[in-house]
This record gives sequence, structure tokens and C-alpha cells, in this order.
Amino acid sequence: MLRFTEQELAQMSLAEGALEVTAAVDPAFPAGWVKTQLERLAQEAEQRLMHEPNAHLRLEGLIRLFYREWGFIGDHEQYFSSENIYLDKVLERKKGIPVSLGAIFLYLSERLDLPVHGVGFPTQFVLKVDWLDGETQYINPFDGEYLSKRLMGAWLKGHRGPFSELRNEYFDTAEHTDVLARWLTVMKSALLREGMFADALRCSDVVLNAFRPGDPHEIRDRGYIYQQLECSHAAVMDFEYFIEQCPEDPTIKLLKLQVEELNQEPLVLH
Repeated sequence: MLRFTEQELAQMSLAEGALEVTAAVDPAFPAGWVKTQLERLAQEAEQRLMHEPNAHLRLEGLIRLFYREWGFIGDHEQYFSSENIYLDKVLERKKGIPVSLGAIFLYLSERLDLPVHGVGFPTQFVLKVDWLDGETQYINPFDGEYLSKRLMGAWLKGHRGPFSELRNEYFDTAEHTDVLARWLTVMKSALLREGMFADALRCSDVVLNAFRPGDPHEIRDRGYIYQQLECSHAAVMDFEYFIEQCPEDPTIKLLKLQVEELNQEPLVLH
């Protein structure tokens, strides 16, 4: 379970919050080692860039340092691998996905007094630079390239359909707790793909305990995990909760059939 409240997590950097939620999922996660590596990177970035008084040039220097010299990059080949969401693996491999790479970049930006923030854009995590003396800029943490709203609009249409339109709230600074809940969802999906059901169950439990208590969709997903773990009674309880809470959901008929089948199975004690 998490050692910190939702309010305390909101006050941490995104990377520090990610360490806490990951440690809650995996007790063997080397959080101390990750903190040491983040501090090492931050100190090197400060030594290289803090002497630059111009914040715009300091940001360009950080992008060059992080993506070009250190070689951090998005993992095109195994995008959905759990290695791209666990920060120890991201730091070892220098590969990740937007939210994990973005969390590290944000950590370094804060140390360099740069006005960079996270945005939970519908298609992926994005970095926003709020300049006091200029227009807001957006960075793709997957590769360090600047993004236009036109390109992000195209992403949205590809994700949600040709009639989707950009909304102002899509560019709001994201609350860390919202990003961490999304982080755990991505982690859970990766673990399910890899057949690591016990770890995926802990992901689901952390989300329900810390971020979305009583959320019917999360409880339905937990029921699926219980089903894979052959905990039929627990799966039925979660599925029945979802059926009661979301009677109009299009998956209800199929879910009711699954409940009938699971109720016919002998009770297994774990």
C-alpha cells in the first residue's frame, strides 16, 4: 500500500510520485537506486546548464543533453513493455514511453528552474513550456521534438475520429495524482500483456485504494485479473458490482454470461 496520501503525492515531483506508486506495486522495486540516478543526472545538468542565464537557451541545452548526449529516446520497438514504465529500467535502457521519459525530464526541468509542466493530452503525455515572455510551447517527451497544436489535433482525430476537435482543457497542466493514476493504468495493461497477473492485481488495488475508490470500470478490470488468477468468487463479486453500477454498458450481456459460468465453477480457496 502507498505510504503517502493523495495530497502528499500531489506535492511531490511526478518522478518521486511514480517511485512511490511503483514501490507499492512491487516491493522489490529499487527506489533508492532510482533516486540516486535521478540526483546524479540532475547534478550533471546543473553543472552543465545553470550558468546559462537565458531560460530559453537553458531549455534547449537540456533537450540536447537529455535526448542527444545522454541518448534517452522513446521505445518504438517494444512500446507496451513494462520495462518502459518502471523507472529503474527506463534509466538503465534509456528508453521509455512519453509519461516515463516526461517524468524524468520534468524532474530535471524543476532543478533548472524551467517553466515546464505535464499535460495529460488524450493521446499521450505531453510537456508544456509556459514562458512569461513568449508563446506557450509543447514538447513530445518521446523524442524531444516541439509539437504544434495542428499536429496534436491530427493525433486526436486519429485517436477519436475525424470529427474530434481540440478543447482548451486538453492543454491544462495535469495534476500529478491524475497522471499517476494513468501511469498505473499503463503499468497494469503492460503487466497483463506479459501475464504478470499478481503484479497487475496490485496495480489495480493501488488505483482503487489511492485514486479511484469504487470506480466500476477499475473494479471490472480487477475482476478480469481475479479470473485469470482462478479466484472465481472474487471475480464474480467484482463483475456483479460493475453490472449493478453500469447496467447500460454494452459489455453487460457478455459479463452476465461470464458470471453464470464462474458461478458453476467449484470454489477455490487461495
